[in-house]
Amino acid sequence: MKMSVGFMSALIYTGISLAASGLFLAVTLAGRYEWVARLGGAGWVFLLSMIILMPLVTPLVKRKYR
Repeated sequence: MKMSVGFMSALIYTGISLAASGLFLAVTLAGRYEWVARLGGAGWVFLLSMIILMPLVTPLVKRKYR
């Protein structure tokens, strides 16, 4: 089964964004933050990472697979 370029790039930038938000959440566990702040910050990091990575990853994957 051959995956499309869009699906493959979506898997890559979603995975990187999830890892970044997980790292943010792990770092905030050391501090004395409320859970609302931790989860809100992790969500914000996820959204910003998705916005930044979408236009960067898609052309790279397209160039590699075509």
